[in-house]
Amino acid sequence: MTSLSLQLKFSLYPDNRKFHFQPQSEFQIITFPRKVKLKIRCSATNPQQQEEKQRGNNPKKKKKNVAGSEKGVDPVGFLTKLGITHRAFAQFLRERHKSLKDLKDEIFNRHLNLQEMASGYEILGMHRNVEHRVDYMDWAPGARYCSLVGDFNEWSPTENAAREGHFGHDDYGYWFIILEDKLREGEKPDELYFQQYNYVDDYDKGDSVTIEEVLKRADDEYWEPGEDRFIKNRFELPAKLYEQLFGPNGPQTIEELGEIPDPETRYKAWKEQHKDDPPTNLPPFDVIDDGKDHDIFDVVADPVWQEKFRAKKPPLPYWIETRKGRKAWLKKYTPGIPHGSKYRVYFNTTDGPLERVPAWATYVQPDAAGKQAYAIHWEPPPECAYKWKNMSPKVPKSLRIYECHVGISGSETRISSFNDFTEKVLPHVKEAGYNAIQLIGIAEHKDYHTVGYRVTNFYAVSSRYGTPDDFKRLVDEAHGLGLLVFLDIVHSYSAADEMIGLSRYDGLNDCYFHSGKRGHHKQWGTRMFKYGDLEVLHFLLSNLNWWVVEYKIDGFQFHSLASMLYTHNGFASFTGDLDEYSSQYVDREALMYLILANEILHALHPNIITIAEDATFYPGLCEPTSQGGLGFDYYVNLSASEMWLSLLENTPEHEWSMTKVISTLVGNRQCADKMVMYAENHNQSISGGKSFAEILFGRIQENSPHSEELLLRGRSLHKMIRLITCTVVGRVYLNFMGNEFGHPKRVEFPMASNNFSFSLANRQWDLLANGGIYQDLFFFDKDLMKLDENERVLSRGFPNIHHVNETNKVISYLRGPLLFIFNFHPTESHERYSAGVDEAGEYQVILNTDERKYGGQGLIKEDQYIQRSISRRVDGLRNCLEVPLPSRTAQVYKLTRILRI
Repeated sequence: MTSLSLQLKFSLYPDNRKFHFQPQSEFQIITFPRKVKLKIRCSATNPQQQEEKQRGNNPKKKKKNVAGSEKGVDPVGFLTKLGITHRAFAQFLRERHKSLKDLKDEIFNRHLNLQEMASGYEILGMHRNVEHRVDYMDWAPGARYCSLVGDFNEWSPTENAAREGHFGHDDYGYWFIILEDKLREGEKPDELYFQQYNYVDDYDKGDSVTIEEVLKRADDEYWEPGEDRFIKNRFELPAKLYEQLFGPNGPQTIEELGEIPDPETRYKAWKEQHKDDPPTNLPPFDVIDDGKDHDIFDVVADPVWQEKFRAKKPPLPYWIETRKGRKAWLKKYTPGIPHGSKYRVYFNTTDGPLERVPAWATYVQPDAAGKQAYAIHWEPPPECAYKWKNMSPKVPKSLRIYECHVGISGSETRISSFNDFTEKVLPHVKEAGYNAIQLIGIAEHKDYHTVGYRVTNFYAVSSRYGTPDDFKRLVDEAHGLGLLVFLDIVHSYSAADEMIGLSRYDGLNDCYFHSGKRGHHKQWGTRMFKYGDLEVLHFLLSNLNWWVVEYKIDGFQFHSLASMLYTHNGFASFTGDLDEYSSQYVDREALMYLILANEILHALHPNIITIAEDATFYPGLCEPTSQGGLGFDYYVNLSASEMWLSLLENTPEHEWSMTKVISTLVGNRQCADKMVMYAENHNQSISGGKSFAEILFGRIQENSPHSEELLLRGRSLHKMIRLITCTVVGRVYLNFMGNEFGHPKRVEFPMASNNFSFSLANRQWDLLANGGIYQDLFFFDKDLMKLDENERVLSRGFPNIHHVNETNKVISYLRGPLLFIFNFHPTESHERYSAGVDEAGEYQVILNTDERKYGGQGLIKEDQYIQRSISRRVDGLRNCLEVPLPSRTAQVYKLTRILRI
């Protein structure tokens, strides 16, 4: 345990792309529970004098610096910006900000900075050490004994256990176990006790040089002539003292010894004796004598010698030169725990012995075929380990996200793998025109039918899809195709499983989770994290950083925030009153975790994207944390898909409200550019519902009298709903895998209710090759994505929605030079419908839902694709277009030529 007193304060906000250390008035004690490497610049100058010198001893500047210690931070800033006055909620934000500062101070008592706080994966779990061993570290404060059991030690709970005392268990509940590599028969132990090995390269510098040569070179470079006199002759000084006192010429009695002079007298006598000595390389020290009586004299050194000494660097590089290569290691040792070994952690607790899958395990085999779950040690040899080939793409101004589930991504009635997805689905996503994929169900989960939302092992990719290297290949190939990779991360709750999950991990009920009722989700039975505990924060924040560092993930969608933000888990009615967001049911600790998560992610990885999925639309989701917000980049508009589903299932077309459509899609205008828009995502398909295609086409019987009419209606609405949802507002559009071509079946995972059938747990990609309605819808969706790519629709500002007609069921709006016009009326068509435009000029149709290649009727002829504006005020605009507008169609016009009048 090391303790260091530093005069530091940590400041971190999303608008600052680097970590900053700022001076503060009081010292903080920063404790390191493990070995750390520090670079500390020392100075003999008083810090207060340095500070006054920098400020020029100007009291005004001093006052300004103190006041500006949190410059740019306003806990209620976003309320002021939006013109919202609500005393109770503003007070809640101020109190939350104060609690966050206290939490950070508490963190800095344990960690050097927030980066270290989010890097627990570097030491926790299983890691190979350079000194021919594997280190295992885990957190289990309720355990009395800890060991590793596995096939490498015949599942013995005593062979590889943590040592007694602080070498194996500290005061915070961390356990440390060393798995020494085994010396091969006939081999001798390393000559150097701390011998290091390079496990990647076959050979290293230590293979061609002896230790004696390295140490001699280090001594020759570091020591000046004469400086190593007392190092080489350690007993010279004590021998001389002994000879003076007890030698044959020394005093034989107390009387002969006489009175020993005081230090000052002895020092002056020594100075007089050596005043004529020649120059030497020994450190030139002197004693300051100001004529006053002192218990201890002030000793000073020559400034020139001091600078020379400070410029010296310890000969650590020579230590690295003793490191040997992988072949030398394999020749001398066999791994203490080989690659692919199965293992679990064994605890002795108040409830008796327990075996658990380690919380920080990176590869896990969950319960299968009646066998108990276990972790798998993943340490492939260098020639087999995956090597990255591609860099992450640059983040585009607009995102077109393709949401996927790897397991159901194949056509076969089985669980698809990472490799299947890489080879078959990624090319389709690229062809379809999307620029990002969002993966759900990637983290390990015991029950497949939970879609991956009841996570058991947060650091492990699901082994049912493949290995960690298979997932790296998937991400790498996606980056090579120019696709960003996002994860749907579940930190709002955890699976309640004990053997494989985190529940009662160390035998106690409150290790990672709240105890009592608060520790259980009221509807789903899952466990709720204890976000106020530093070790839980350490686990979750490190988990986010792990996915970015280890797998190069480009962003996260935080799943079901309502479950974690409220003690009622979001199962309550919300009216939008701000009192509901600051009541006693709000979990302030969960809010502070989300703020920390966004601050750390955006500081460590400036290009990261974070998306909030919150059904309650908590105020300030996408506002900067320095202004009282939670710091997300985008939030999901969940209301849009629910509205479309309700209209299609429950409301006749002639009763659709255009005002409701627009108000639901636009949402809060002040946050509209931060919305993730989607017409339907996996929730409709998976959560017991139906996809839009199943609603629109599912009841149509072939060769029935009205089948063609019903198919035309279904195709038209499918295209129009997607067009208006994608283009009306926001910078992000999302689509679930298969819905772009109107997948005819819902998703149903194998479970007891369907006799564990895989018949609905797949995607029918072959429908695209058969032509017909599915190919028509895919071509339209592909051109819709191309529309954004070419015309930058999503990245443009807020649209001018200037025409909403309830009688005609017509909606029209402008985004830049583009005019979007929709006719949702089931029967009424218009030969010349007037729509206002800003600029006078020629407008050309660049997308028409009624084209024959999209399965339409082609009612608008090619000679009608170019329209010239008329100088007449319509919809509050100076000019207008008179355009043909068939029923159930939509068109996109682009200003191609400006006319000056």
